[in-house]
Amino acid sequence: MMKKDLLIKSCSSCNEKTPALSVSEVSHYLSDLSGWSKKGLTIEKTYVFKDFKNAILFVNQVAKVAENENHHPDIGIYYNKVILILWTHVVKGLTENDFILAAKIDASL
Repeated sequence: MMKKDLLIKSCSSCNEKTPALSVSEVSHYLSDLSGWSKKGLTIEKTYVFKDFKNAILFVNQVAKVAENENHHPDIGIYYNKVILILWTHVVKGLTENDFILAAKIDASL
């Protein structure tokens, strides 16, 4: 799967019966994303901006992308640093949705 493939997909609805991705599937998806890393049951990335205003502008852009995909990251804001954490809560692990959203967030920069 190439990043461009993730960009043309849309997040799909998940439920508790949706299987989480395997370790090898997660590694495969991560290999196509820049700066994202696996942390337990999540993937995360830290973005650093010039100042707080630019960090908040980015968070607002992330909110638009997340709403369009109906899949939402956990967001930490620390002045000029934004940490995004993605995982599929209902699955308690990672699904393709997390990688679709990561790719679309990065493409929105």
